[in-house]
Amino acid sequence: MWDGPFYRVKRDGYEICFVPGAGEDLDEVCDVDMWVVRDDGERWSGTVFTLDEVHRIMDRQRQAGDPEGDYWWYWDGLIVRDPGVASMTAVIDGLVASGEYKTVLRHVGPEEEI
Repeated sequence: MWDGPFYRVKRDGYEICFVPGAGEDLDEVCDVDMWVVRDDGERWSGTVFTLDEVHRIMDRQRQAGDPEGDYWWYWDGLIVRDPGVASMTAVIDGLVASGEYKTVLRHVGPEEEI
């Protein structure tokens, strides 16, 4: 469900908050920041890219003469095969079920109360 700039997917014990671009088709999302927010308040962040998006980024960097056109790295990046929030949600659900989200995503701690 939409909540301001966030597209939230509620699950039992956690929520996935995506930040797609304004007006972006959720079925076509190929590069998006996201958080897994557990019911205990702990948060894990990452950026999800499709394989095709990584390829486009590397091609663009190579054409610009950037050394990054020859390699790819991203600290809390998750590369998935298929575009779209639904596909990305399925991958993240699997990571949460297995506990691997703690390795793949970056722990950012609990949300601080203001």
